[in-house]
Amino acid sequence: MRRVWTAALLMLVVNGFALPAFAVEVAPRVSDREIIESLAELKAGQKSLQQQIDEVKSQITELRQSTRQQIDDLRQDMNQRFQGMDQRFQGMSQRFNDIMTLLQILIGVLALVLGGLLAWLTAVWRRLVQVEEKQKAFELQGEEIRFLRESHGRLEALFLQILERANASR
Repeated sequence: MRRVWTAALLMLVVNGFALPAFAVEVAPRVSDREIIESLAELKAGQKSLQQQIDEVKSQITELRQSTRQQIDDLRQDMNQRFQGMDQRFQGMSQRFNDIMTLLQILIGVLALVLGGLLAWLTAVWRRLVQVEEKQKAFELQGEEIRFLRESHGRLEALFLQILERANASR
């Protein structure tokens, strides 16, 4: 930092002691006509530049309009595409709702069939239990009948023995 200040101070001192220049060059005289011609050329150049600027502005305006039109066309095209997609999604949604309704109907029918099958199986099971109970009752009755027949056979044999003894004792 100190070097920078030293260099700046040295520059001020050298410029302060600079020797004045003694050579003076005399400028050539410019006539009014040359000044007017130069101004005319400058005005013509300015008009040309202004005309070019106006043309560029016009081109920019046309470019803006063209770009806006392209953007509007693109926006309209995108809106149409989105509307088409929306309609397709609505169609798919309707199909999905139809499928869900069909599934609900199928599940209801399946539940009804399974419920009926369960009721039928329950009825068959109850009847089977009744048949088994009747079979057990018949088996018990068969055993009782066998017992009674055997008892009847023994009683008959005993009765016959008693009759034979009673006849023999007479």
